[in-house]
Amino acid sequence: MAQIEKIDFKKTRKDFFSAKPDFNLITLPSVKYLMIDGAGAPESEQFTSAIELLYPLAYTLKFQQKALGADFAVPPLEGVWWADDHSAYPDNRRDEWKWTLMIMMPDALTGSDLEWAQSEVLRKKGLDSSAVRLEVFEEGLCAQVLHIGPYADEAPVLERLHSTFMPEHNLTFNGYHHEVYLSDARRVDATKLKTILRQPVKRTNAKP
Repeated sequence: MAQIEKIDFKKTRKDFFSAKPDFNLITLPSVKYLMIDGAGAPESEQFTSAIELLYPLAYTLKFQQKALGADFAVPPLEGVWWADDHSAYPDNRRDEWKWTLMIMMPDALTGSDLEWAQSEVLRKKGLDSSAVRLEVFEEGLCAQVLHIGPYADEAPVLERLHSTFMPEHNLTFNGYHHEVYLSDARRVDATKLKTILRQPVKRTNAKP
């Protein structure tokens, strides 16, 4: 029996999972994600519960695809963040934060595949994952940077991105703040955590 080649998105879609320690621009195409929405601090029960729904679905779909001869490695968790009042971030009013957690999936997956996986997760684990959706996501032009260190130290980096890099390059916001968690916070010391900080942008009409 021929060995099934496992797709590793970190290699086949390297642009999505790599960044430089200095700010740079990148243009990303559309891809599919498992997504779930929520609100509140990252240490909240809702946030933890969302992760506990995403991963069983992701692995159920992985094993389904492997049985069909199309195995893939489950990629890192990602999150899109925003707040109705932008001051909720600098003021650290974490209960006001809103987010969408997501895990990249193969383009070939369909809504029917997700429905099947949801029924399997319900049957085997008793988890109602009906809040999770499969959605095409495209950010296009983005400014990004690789942040190494605790999540709590991201604010000054984002301030430089928003207040210095973007104005200098005639860029403005074109979507929500996006984070790609390259490290497992349960296993990696906080000082060594690697996180891509990504901001969808568009060019302004200002002259260079």
